[in-house]
Amino acid sequence: MRGRGGRGRRARGVDARAGITPLDRHFADWLRRGKTPVVVVANKCEGAAGEAGGLEAFGLGLGEPVPISAEHGLGLSDLHDALRAHLAAEREAAPQDEGAVPDAAGGAANAGGADGVLQLVIVGRPNVGKSTLVNRLIGEERLLTGPEAGITRDAIAVDWSYRGRALRLIDTAGLRRRARATEKVEKLSAADTRRAIDFAQVVILLIDAGMPMEKQDLTIARQVIDEGRALVIAVNKWDACADREAAMQAVRDRLTRSLPQVQGVPVVTLSALRGQNLDRLMRAVFAAYEVWNRRVPTAALNRWLGEITAAHPPPAPGGRRLRLRYMTQAKTRPPGFILFCSRPQALPDSYLRYLENALRRDFDLPGTPIRMSLRKGENPYAERR
Repeated sequence: MRGRGGRGRRARGVDARAGITPLDRHFADWLRRGKTPVVVVANKCEGAAGEAGGLEAFGLGLGEPVPISAEHGLGLSDLHDALRAHLAAEREAAPQDEGAVPDAAGGAANAGGADGVLQLVIVGRPNVGKSTLVNRLIGEERLLTGPEAGITRDAIAVDWSYRGRALRLIDTAGLRRRARATEKVEKLSAADTRRAIDFAQVVILLIDAGMPMEKQDLTIARQVIDEGRALVIAVNKWDACADREAAMQAVRDRLTRSLPQVQGVPVVTLSALRGQNLDRLMRAVFAAYEVWNRRVPTAALNRWLGEITAAHPPPAPGGRRLRLRYMTQAKTRPPGFILFCSRPQALPDSYLRYLENALRRDFDLPGTPIRMSLRKGENPYAERR
């Protein structure tokens, strides 16, 4: 993109699913020689399939890439913020320029989706009370409910405002084990639910207090984590639970054993039928969204990396010491980090999990997925050989 009079900003787009191509590197080298500010835009970053390419765009050397999905309207507020920073600098340098774009700071910096709306998806097994919960949240009997399982067949979006914050609630069909989903309609409903998870920002996994954290609940939770979405677990029908202490202990034990990759995921007990603890649920949703968007300064990260490796040095496979040189946060939503080390392929998964757990603990990142990408640092003496 170009401004008037030969000045302006250039936005170079890359395909995150295809990865960085030689043509991308050619244009990056060409743009790097100029004086015009460049914004790298990594398109098609929705879902887990685009994350690797989005991180790979960091290697173009043109600054932090902005992950977006043009088709689904995701990440446009981040792109707006990146462009606005250059626009503000240009207006200060040339305030008489009539072509300057006016400031559009209408709260976009804190926006949720492309239109500033937080996408909140409610998922779970059949008949756990998802539609009832949506009705209680919006204060209307808008969605059909009943004792029978499978009433909701499609993902239904409802626009809603909670204390001045715009949200889009998405009720979904219950997810059963794939082996049990035999009807074609149920398979289509399940695919619709999974698609809603792919484009969510925060996902509420609703479970039944009478049958907490069954295998299917864990399967759904893992799908949410694999897609990199913020997760909140809501235990419904708490008013009808006979042994609450045992039920909560069962939930926490199962999370500790089966989902160690998201330590600290919030768990909220409620009754959708009676409308109990709904404010507490929404506070947990906004807290999870904030952690999902959190950014850690690079200087603080590298001070932490030095301290954590001094306390517990990485192993030395084959007698050769592994050097962890540098670390930076490449993205948010969820937090993604790049770790530069001497031999990435030799760093054990156990040590990587140690770093992730320490990172979550020391920088207050509870319950959110963390993406860690390993890169090999360049040898500064390679050309002298």
